[in-house]
Amino acid sequence: MRRFVGIVFGIATQLLFLITVWYLFWFLKEDFSHHAIGSLGIDALLAIQFAVGHSLLLYPGIRTAITRRIPSQFYGSLFCVQTCVGILLTAFCWRSSPVEIWNLSGWGGWLMTAGFYGSWLTLLYSLNLTGLGYQTGLTQWWYWLRKQPLPRRDFQPRSLYCCLRHPVYLSFMGLLWFTPLMTLDRAVLTGIWTAYIFVGSYLKDERLSFYIGKPYRDYQSRVPGYPFIFFGPLGKRKTKVTPVKSLEKTPLQTT
Repeated sequence: MRRFVGIVFGIATQLLFLITVWYLFWFLKEDFSHHAIGSLGIDALLAIQFAVGHSLLLYPGIRTAITRRIPSQFYGSLFCVQTCVGILLTAFCWRSSPVEIWNLSGWGGWLMTAGFYGSWLTLLYSLNLTGLGYQTGLTQWWYWLRKQPLPRRDFQPRSLYCCLRHPVYLSFMGLLWFTPLMTLDRAVLTGIWTAYIFVGSYLKDERLSFYIGKPYRDYQSRVPGYPFIFFGPLGKRKTKVTPVKSLEKTPLQTT
């Protein structure tokens, strides 16, 4: 019975992911402006709930607590479900605003639309570089289904990851900003999720440094988090050098 539930949950998760991508595409493209007019405060709460829930599940302590209660192979699927539910809740409950910040037509509108589609292509390509199946929980679930151990993932940056550390986040930011129509409610979503992207980038760097260690810290010292950021935690990070203490002054410890 537990295996049957695991099979159904894995399949349902992937179907939910595909549905969410479909709704997110149309919501960000034009549907946000077709919702009933409502409170910007509701929109802000909807945008925040996704950011908070998305970050909490990635926290190492929370991840450890969850995997004590469910098989670790299902953590990726659970994370995917939380992400999808947060996005769908935002898309279905959104309230529009008649106030327009910009409404571009002609070449301006075409360029914004091209940037939107280009951001989707770059997002899918970036996810594929790190393993799209790992992002949705499909890979972990597939190995569980076949009763095989999950292969070890080596840290080997390639392609876009040799130029910046967060191409997925940068592509997602493009989905928010590249729009011919920027209304006040869309600006609330764009502002909150852009701020979350930068905070999330820092948290991801810290998380990967925790799990990977020195190889990732060396990677941070070579590759910036984003283009044109030359300082701070999202620029190139200086590797801390731990001074070697003299053996004559430090007593040897044995275990």
